[in-house]
Amino acid sequence: MSCTTVLVGKNASNDRSTMIARTDDGHFDVKKLIVVEPKDQPRKYKSVLSHAEIELPEEPMRYTACPNVDPKDGVWAATGINAANVGMTATETITSNPRVLAADPLVVYQEAKSKREKDVPGGIGEEDFVVLVLPYIRSAREGVERLGALLERYGTYESNGIAFNDENEVWWLETIGGHHWMARRVPDDVCVINPNQFGMDGFDLEDAFGEQKAHLCSKDLRSFIAENRLDLNQNGEFNPRAVFGSRRDMDHVYNTPRAWFMARYLAPTRWRWDGENADFTPESDNIPWSLVPERKVTVEDVKYLLSSHYQGTPYNPYTRQNTGKRGMYRSIGINRTGVTSVCQIRSDVPEKLKGLEWICFGSTTFDALLPVYPCVPKMPAYLSGVTTDVSTETFYWASRLLGALADPIYPAALQYIERYQLAVMTQGRRIVGETDRKFAETGEDKLIADANRRLCEMAKEQSTATLNKVLLAASEHMKNGYNLADN
Repeated sequence: MSCTTVLVGKNASNDRSTMIARTDDGHFDVKKLIVVEPKDQPRKYKSVLSHAEIELPEEPMRYTACPNVDPKDGVWAATGINAANVGMTATETITSNPRVLAADPLVVYQEAKSKREKDVPGGIGEEDFVVLVLPYIRSAREGVERLGALLERYGTYESNGIAFNDENEVWWLETIGGHHWMARRVPDDVCVINPNQFGMDGFDLEDAFGEQKAHLCSKDLRSFIAENRLDLNQNGEFNPRAVFGSRRDMDHVYNTPRAWFMARYLAPTRWRWDGENADFTPESDNIPWSLVPERKVTVEDVKYLLSSHYQGTPYNPYTRQNTGKRGMYRSIGINRTGVTSVCQIRSDVPEKLKGLEWICFGSTTFDALLPVYPCVPKMPAYLSGVTTDVSTETFYWASRLLGALADPIYPAALQYIERYQLAVMTQGRRIVGETDRKFAETGEDKLIADANRRLCEMAKEQSTATLNKVLLAASEHMKNGYNLADN
């Protein structure tokens, strides 16, 4: 599934929180935000797509999830925060190359060709990862260790990147072929940008096979590289992107332009991004995977990045100028996004409030980011009561409607969309701030559920008001309009 990921270390953020964020870009998948209580977590899991069957540990923790409303293809839980204030987002589909995939083939489900044969289960993948891992981990590092062990045992049928965060650390894991993997602890002072490619451009194998302070990998990765002659690096430097990743023409249309725009925003003066003498262009293969931002990064910055469509450049599909380059690259804010989340783990609030989950349904370009507390028994119906039928009674469908109505009339709708996004973010922050302070004083659990209710009521009010305005503007711009002196 094509997605875009942004990771923020605690010293790179404005409030010393860690953040892992991702757009879940399926094919208009209908999504909801729910809480999974321990009693509802299966003890034996079976994947719908790959038919893999896995025994799960006892005593799972409560966690949030953003599953598909239609379960025909499985859960696809996407993202969540558990009761130990550990966040997870899964997955960023990444690229690989024939050398890797031939040496360690993906583990694909094989249906029996006759009654005398048996089906051969496949590995695990995006459908499964959150359910298999998040309820059982108490730190970001534990998330890497548990998922790594599952990958080595069951394999995977796709190439993916998975992020974990806790109060102090952010970890990023990338799969390599069917059974191999590597993971890095994101340095505290950097941001990571990852757009559907194998991302890591540096890795310390000595640490991974030694103290394991900030690098982990599958047990035989070193010999796997050597035996299959995968290392393409020169001068003794190890760049895993060159070993395990891709360098295709399609990357220059679909992937690298997104990295270029995000890096350009985070470090605008450190490198030259435009013109004939640019250090990096939208089609550069060596755009850094991580960088120290030139200023502290906020949730609003993350939302901006994940809503982007190359605004301020010749590639903006909404520009009125005939640049000759309009719409030539795949935008970050894309029409078919199901859900975008920012799992934020904070350190300056009581334990129950450390996790804050920011949710945006539909196309991020047009829709608002709403914060909610995950440490509750259930989510308000505005987030959790989504069905496959269109309705303005849920945040998912209100968001989808706003995007579909606003896109064809972008210039006319933009003012309403920007005001809507600002209002939801501003009022959301105000409600969260008030709740943080009151809970610190009283410790009353009811304040948390009440805050989520108020946040959803606010979001519904703002969404409805904006729908009214955008619908009128869209109606006024219909192709069959005709004005005579009769009004």
